[in-house]
Amino acid sequence: MRTSSFGIRVAITTIAASLAFLSAAPAQPAPAPVRPAATAKPAARRPPGIPTQTATAPSPRAASCHNGESFDRFLTGLKAQAATAGVSQRALAEASPDLVYDQGIVNRDRGQRVFGQVFTQFAARMAAVYRMQQGQARIKTYAAAFARAEKEYGVPPAVIAAFWGLESDFGANMGNQPTLRSLVSLAYDCRRSEMFQNETIAALKIIDRGDLSPAEMVGSWAGELGQTQFLPTHYFNYAVDYDGDGRRNLLSSAPDVIGSTANYIANGLKWRRGEPWLQEVRVPQNLPWEQADLTIKLPRSKWTQLGVTYPDGKALPNDDMPSSLLLPMGRTGPAFLAYANFAAYTEWNNSLIYSTTAGYLATRIAGAAPMRQPSAPVVQLPFNEIRELQQLLVRAGFTVGKVDGVLGQQSRTAVKTMQVKYGLPADSWPTAELLARMRGGPRPGAMN
Repeated sequence: MRTSSFGIRVAITTIAASLAFLSAAPAQPAPAPVRPAATAKPAARRPPGIPTQTATAPSPRAASCHNGESFDRFLTGLKAQAATAGVSQRALAEASPDLVYDQGIVNRDRGQRVFGQVFTQFAARMAAVYRMQQGQARIKTYAAAFARAEKEYGVPPAVIAAFWGLESDFGANMGNQPTLRSLVSLAYDCRRSEMFQNETIAALKIIDRGDLSPAEMVGSWAGELGQTQFLPTHYFNYAVDYDGDGRRNLLSSAPDVIGSTANYIANGLKWRRGEPWLQEVRVPQNLPWEQADLTIKLPRSKWTQLGVTYPDGKALPNDDMPSSLLLPMGRTGPAFLAYANFAAYTEWNNSLIYSTTAGYLATRIAGAAPMRQPSAPVVQLPFNEIRELQQLLVRAGFTVGKVDGVLGQQSRTAVKTMQVKYGLPADSWPTAELLARMRGGPRPGAMN
């Protein structure tokens, strides 16, 4: 999931179609105790409308990272690894018909597009009123499961519900691709072979444990499963049986979804019980903008001294709780205080747009007012100019990751440094003026 899979399906599923800021770094989940295996239910038939597996030949370059090994030989080795990891021969035999190569999945992975939508546009669509209302309704419908999850894991219902709504619209959009086919195809491809070999083995362990049959394993083309879109490693490590039927079913059991998501947030993402995650604030025009950075944490009393207030002008608590000032669209866009728990959001999905939207939606489900809209449209540089800016930053000695027109964290940090150099407001938001300065030409609108 999130930290290991962002970028896998950026422009494909409902959620990821507009993520354009940060690239993810894989994180290793802490192993969770494995409960005794449940008795496997009879194999289910694939749901209607779900594509059946069709083997397609790998492209000539597909085996380049496996010393030219054919897919069949690669698969034999992968099955041996799975057996060594404890997967039974029964589970391997049950899964074998689904372990076929699909070049279309690999092509889809390599041909992703990323779109540059600004935060307010993305949040207006993804944190819409209907999704807030549906989240509140789910909390009422499954009150017992949410209360149990909060008691056991310390994660508020609104936080769980927001991820649930964003990831699949509460189970309405989980994807329609056979999971094993996607995983094994991406495992044979060279781009992230080791990662997807591990994910394939984890999926086989889920089958072996009796949680899902191969036919039930249907999800996103990138191999994610369930109503909160877990990668198989996270599913195996963090899924819990909350409805008491002896299986961990994140596709059709709402209690299992609620408990498992809470377990992952608490133990995988290190949620801090009883602490906030995100709050909208109002900032003064004379704020020292270089302080607005997720890496800078100041007590709320310090932000109060700098003139930061709640949106209605009321004072922040005069305490020492550390927080960062988050400006997802620079100094003229919305402003938030991000607390330690916001790290769970950026670990879930390192897109700044997604993580801020998820945190904001959770506050709305919990009862917060809609955020204030900018007084004027916030201008975002077009894709080609962001890419040009990245090229100029690289020439200036900065590391920005891929020069791809995507404003990632490294790019934002470099932008901030150059803003300081040129005496511009250092809010990490790239502007036409900064681009002109770096080009060495006159400022926009300046007279020759």
